[in-house]
Amino acid sequence: MKLQRILGRLALGAFALAMPWLASAQASATAKPTVVLVHGAFADSSSWNGVIQRLQADGYPVIAAPNELRSVAGDAANVHSVVESVHGPVVLVGHSYGGSVISEAATGTDNVKALVYVAAFAPEVGENAGELSGRYPGGSLAPTLAPPVALADGGKDLYIQQDKFHAQFAADVPASQAALMAAGQRPITDAALHEASTSAAWKTIPSWFIYGSADLNIPPAAQAFMAQRAHSRKTVVIKDASHVVMVSHPAEVTALIEQAAKAK
Repeated sequence: MKLQRILGRLALGAFALAMPWLASAQASATAKPTVVLVHGAFADSSSWNGVIQRLQADGYPVIAAPNELRSVAGDAANVHSVVESVHGPVVLVGHSYGGSVISEAATGTDNVKALVYVAAFAPEVGENAGELSGRYPGGSLAPTLAPPVALADGGKDLYIQQDKFHAQFAADVPASQAALMAAGQRPITDAALHEASTSAAWKTIPSWFIYGSADLNIPPAAQAFMAQRAHSRKTVVIKDASHVVMVSHPAEVTALIEQAAKAK
């Protein structure tokens, strides 16, 4: 009997020691993936605020990664580093030019489980954003751009004229909010918009697409083509939504991201 009591105590002690490991394994198994959001040209990370609030309320860890809008390769390398720093699965989300960035940033990672394109480019190797947006009718960005700003390295920064920003970029956003967005827009280099992509992660990683039927920056026909080519798991088209569909329809964008996060 004494030996049985000793053995019983040893078994209980071993179980107690194992409990933290079991709890950790269970938490890891049930943990939600981290959502990494990448903004596009003429925007900044605040464009994701409505989506971030909803994702956090639903228990998702979120990172709004900085996007310098300098070059596809350089911007993708920066986002790749952010993704690599995350322990556990990642849903990588890109808006507009940010789609070109995530298509490269996800290449060579082990933890990106899904790509979500929000009114975004999903270029093939060798394609660039400028060519893709001009391939189909319906885009009107070029006439709304301000005179390029010359940079010290010989490059050029592009902005949308503030008085044209609301109609061109964010027509379904209140005028007062669009005015703030116009003043705080981040420029993109002309070179980045015409830089050829060198990888297309959507070929090997499942993708989801959402965009507005009234997008004037990337023609809806171009986005439909890219979604079909990528064999999108689900494509959502928001009637009359502008290019900043994540600002004007954050609930729908959040729902699609969470669907991608839950997909097997």
